[in-house]
Amino acid sequence: MSAPSMTLFHNPASPFVRKVRVLLAETGQQDRVALHGCMPTPVNPDAHVVQGNPVGKIPALRLADGTVLHDSRVILDYFDHQHVGNPLIPRDGSARWRRLTLASMADGIMDAAVLVRYETALRPVEKHWDQWLDEQRNKIRRSLAELEADAIAELTSHFDIAAISVACALGYLDFRHPDMQWRSDNPQLAAWYADVSQRPSMLQTQPPL
Repeated sequence: MSAPSMTLFHNPASPFVRKVRVLLAETGQQDRVALHGCMPTPVNPDAHVVQGNPVGKIPALRLADGTVLHDSRVILDYFDHQHVGNPLIPRDGSARWRRLTLASMADGIMDAAVLVRYETALRPVEKHWDQWLDEQRNKIRRSLAELEADAIAELTSHFDIAAISVACALGYLDFRHPDMQWRSDNPQLAAWYADVSQRPSMLQTQPPL
């Protein structure tokens, strides 16, 4: 077995990192990538991560030639062009835009959930902006309601970019925001997630307890 030719800068708690790792597992590409752990925060960037990635985003992928790709959407698209199986991101047509839109909705859930996490975990309680926190949570609730009402059949049909993204978003809610109790208002989504959360790719990438 050859040594990994690429390095993925990652934090196992990040849902955006998890999306990439799930796709790697689903497409059999894990052995091509070495994992480099890091813990950047909005006020404490990681010196290794910002090399070739000045905004300090994770996940970031350093290719064999030293080029750095960042943003999970870019890295997912890159790896989806590197395997021989059916693409997990449709290449063209209406299916492409629909699946990417569902994935974007999942990214919005993750964005809001991460912002709530930063606000509540990193800022002193007396500086919390309650109205802002409430609206981030409302973004999550509205998005889940849309997925519940209009996307279950599509998510069930194929574990692709849309399903991977939604599954990782729900996993992050369980990990960081169990108080939201999202299952009570979204029973179909809960049943779907109960199934896909047992896929090997999801079990292998669970965030740390």
